[in-house]
Amino acid sequence: MVVSGSHKPTMKYILVTGGVISGIGKGIIASSVGTILKSCGLHVTAIKIDPYINIDAGTFSPYEHGEVFVLDDGGEVDLDLGNYERFLDICLIKDNNLTTGKIYQSVINKERRGDYLGKTVQVVPHITDAIQDWVMKQAKISVDDDGVEPQVCVIELGGTVGDIESMPFIEAFRQFQFKVKRENFCNIHVSLIPQPNTTGEHKTKPTQNSVRELRGLGLSPDLIMCRCSAALDASVKEKISMFCHVEPTQVICVQDVSSVYKVPLLLEAQGVVDYLCQRLNLPVEMRARKMLTKWKEMADRSDRLLEQVSIALVGKYTKLSDSYTSVIKALEHSALAINHKLEVKYIDSADLESTTLQDEPVKYHEAWQKLCSSHGVLVPGGFGVRGTEGKIMAISWARKQNKPFLGVCLGMQLAVCEFARNVLEWKDANSTEFNPETEHPVVIDMPEHNPGQMGGTMRLGKRRTIFKSSSSVLRKLYGDVEYVEERHRHRFEVNPELKHHFERKGLQFVGQDIEGERMEIIELKDHCYFVGVQYHPEFTSRPIKPSPPYFGLLLAAAGKLQSYLAKGCRLSPR
Repeated sequence: MVVSGSHKPTMKYILVTGGVISGIGKGIIASSVGTILKSCGLHVTAIKIDPYINIDAGTFSPYEHGEVFVLDDGGEVDLDLGNYERFLDICLIKDNNLTTGKIYQSVINKERRGDYLGKTVQVVPHITDAIQDWVMKQAKISVDDDGVEPQVCVIELGGTVGDIESMPFIEAFRQFQFKVKRENFCNIHVSLIPQPNTTGEHKTKPTQNSVRELRGLGLSPDLIMCRCSAALDASVKEKISMFCHVEPTQVICVQDVSSVYKVPLLLEAQGVVDYLCQRLNLPVEMRARKMLTKWKEMADRSDRLLEQVSIALVGKYTKLSDSYTSVIKALEHSALAINHKLEVKYIDSADLESTTLQDEPVKYHEAWQKLCSSHGVLVPGGFGVRGTEGKIMAISWARKQNKPFLGVCLGMQLAVCEFARNVLEWKDANSTEFNPETEHPVVIDMPEHNPGQMGGTMRLGKRRTIFKSSSSVLRKLYGDVEYVEERHRHRFEVNPELKHHFERKGLQFVGQDIEGERMEIIELKDHCYFVGVQYHPEFTSRPIKPSPPYFGLLLAAAGKLQSYLAKGCRLSPR
């Protein structure tokens, strides 16, 4: 792209809204649009707007909005930012997640400072102006390693058109389209096309109503992306076109597919890139898009997998898979890398406990049967006392049966508790989170944790972990590096004063923080794969570059870890 003189290319904004129902797949579609534009050589950034009043996602239960995703700078954000990072291979910051709470807080702070010079502070223009200013400022911040300012900003507006809480944002973007000019702004509306079993035909009325409502609020969609279970007929597209004020080519069908890797390919095949290039006058040469060939290769490979590997995910929030989105993605990336189909067996840790045996014996036996039939065990992070004894029992089983095990955050802390109870024979060993009076506090509150406030008071964001052992399995999986930098989110830590007791019995603390005070990685000697990490490696896993702790778990579960290490950490040719 040629830039003459000092003229800077204009930022292009793509707003993704949703209709009919929430959770329709706006995040995956926004990520996919960004991916196909990035494959054309453009620099793309992404912003997620959440209309709730919380300042950030840090205090949510995972059952509210799914997992809390953690960024390098310690921002606790919506899980869609995880989709953006994985799809676009970018690194976002906490201000890429905008909430009603953040906007109102910034406006109220300005009012208290007297910045509005005695004016009445109102939703229009003050809140709407603050939203527009935030988006324009954030869109310019580089998200790539090369530090180049983005050319395209994809903005996803959470919730559904018509929600009371999203009204100020819709109004802000109604004004915004004129501020930045039509050729620099376009709106993609994602809507549901239901197919009732009674008739079997696609119904367009909910989409018609949704688009009518959006247009009534001053935004006219340029592309209508129809979420449906099966591909739409031309007649359905024409009907949507007629009633929704768009050309039939602007109606894009996004049917259910076997892998999310196929969504960028689905959009590209329907001419989305060509349309956006023409509509936004994007500086793109129509050349073969190398990046999309990688996605095609991944999508094809995920369809061809024959061998299966099963992982028992023993957790507290297993009723909603979104609670562990990044964990599941990290497992999928690793399974794809070793050419295995992944089966995740969700086990509610409370079902493994003896109280369940008394109250619901069938549930208890089913849970143990799932655990015993899996190839590896994963205990992810979490908070709260419920189900912790069940997790400890699962860890104990994995240790004694020589089954591959990975403990993340709380999972690592409970592995230390299990070892203390069953190997060191400290029967009351516990975390002070669950038993403040324990005689053997093997996991303790961190000194900097502020117990008075919940939000943003944990040890958050990217921290360095130094390897203390040259023979560590995890060090080899990371490529025999001196240190790694991974994202953290925890209030409690392994008690460093008791470290020598564990190491005498074979539980090695192979990774520690820079000061050597925080225990970051544990490995058990003479075990096929028994690893615990205090950080959350799943947040930096990528489809083409799986997270090493998860990759190690999958290799061990498939019986390939030793040969992989023996070959100098190289997989056999496919």
